[in-house]
Amino acid sequence: MRLTELEKKIEYTFQNTELLHLALTHTSYANETKMAGNHNERLEFLGDSILSVIVSEYLYKTQQKQQEGKLTKVRAALVNEKALFTYAQKINLGNYLYLGKGEEQNGGRERLSICADAFEALIAAIYLDGGYSAAKAFVLPFAEHALTNLEDYKTLLQEIVQQNPGERLRYITVNETGPDHDKSFDVEVHLNSNVIGKGTGHSKKEAEQGAAKEALELMGLI
Repeated sequence: MRLTELEKKIEYTFQNTELLHLALTHTSYANETKMAGNHNERLEFLGDSILSVIVSEYLYKTQQKQQEGKLTKVRAALVNEKALFTYAQKINLGNYLYLGKGEEQNGGRERLSICADAFEALIAAIYLDGGYSAAKAFVLPFAEHALTNLEDYKTLLQEIVQQNPGERLRYITVNETGPDHDKSFDVEVHLNSNVIGKGTGHSKKEAEQGAAKEALELMGLI
């Protein structure tokens, strides 16, 4: 029943449910039940590589103006442990894990490394059960959503500025041109009284994102 519930969440039904069970089995559970070797570490190893290929292919096709160095940084942001933990949380993966009593008592279901590793193991299980296309269909929605968040330059800039109490960001529209159906906006982002970035777009939101992006680039943060 638990596994069926998870299958509905991930929108994939396993032909071989043993693979799913294995992906969810932590070493602590395998050790306590004297099932040495029947845990998800080998699947995690495979899932890590599959995830990298899927995300690399996705970025190669969708970020055609970006060079290798930028693509490498973005990929790292989409597949690191923290990102994987976030993906796992979206499907409440921790709730379905088989953990030993010690890990259970110590909050293993919410532990970053355990959940991130299990997510990679789940990718591998789907790959072995349904092939690359099935694994890709599972991974891409997480990667697409994470990439959208990465490109929210305003939020990223705000988070950085907030680390210094007393600093204030303001976005100021300095120019509007064009007819109503095709306006262009020029926006400056000010840190206190200093202009730290400029952007242009067909909406104020787009122009503000451009200004925030330029500010982050000038700071050497992207």
